[in-house]
Amino acid sequence: MAETMTIRGDLEFLARTGHLFSSVREEFVCAARDLRTWPLPETGRAARARVRDSGVRHVRKLMSPLALADEPGREHLRAMADAGARVRIAATALPHETIIIDHRYAILAGPAAPAGPDSREYTVTSAPAVVGGVYSLFEAVWEAATDLAAFLRAERPRLDAGSRTILRALASGATDESAARELGMSLRTYRRRVAGLLTALDADSRFQAGLRAGEMGLKG
Repeated sequence: MAETMTIRGDLEFLARTGHLFSSVREEFVCAARDLRTWPLPETGRAARARVRDSGVRHVRKLMSPLALADEPGREHLRAMADAGARVRIAATALPHETIIIDHRYAILAGPAAPAGPDSREYTVTSAPAVVGGVYSLFEAVWEAATDLAAFLRAERPRLDAGSRTILRALASGATDESAARELGMSLRTYRRRVAGLLTALDADSRFQAGLRAGEMGLKG
């Protein structure tokens, strides 16, 4: 294989790189924003089957929170973890899919092409400097990510529009009196809502509530 090559389309991608998925020996790592990164579902199924059949013992999957948006996605990731893969959820959205095989090959997927799966581009490289750089970036995000089981155990409260408005008022630094007046409620009601918000976010202070909401993507 050339050090770096560009492949266009899912079918050509699998035809030219399938042997890499089948020959994994040490480690297979993958970072992706969601579970629908392959334009053609059969391409993803074929790639996963080849990795599974290779018998590789170390598989790591790093996903964006978007992968947990629905129950089928959660079940899929649980099944992967049950099968032996280590799965973590990144704090923020990830770019397009990145795969690293045995520290030797890196596969970088381009953005989904509007013209269809035959026009999406993939870059495959064995250049040591590029593979090493991509792997280092993966490790940095991996270390800051949360294990799937811990992520699913964490309570992630769903705040209604009113609570989000109060959260923004807290973040603005406005006094209780000013915020209550701006929101058209009594001072007593405002403070009661703030207390309820602290409880929902398991926060000991207003400052901590802001931090906790930011961690869970609840601001805004």
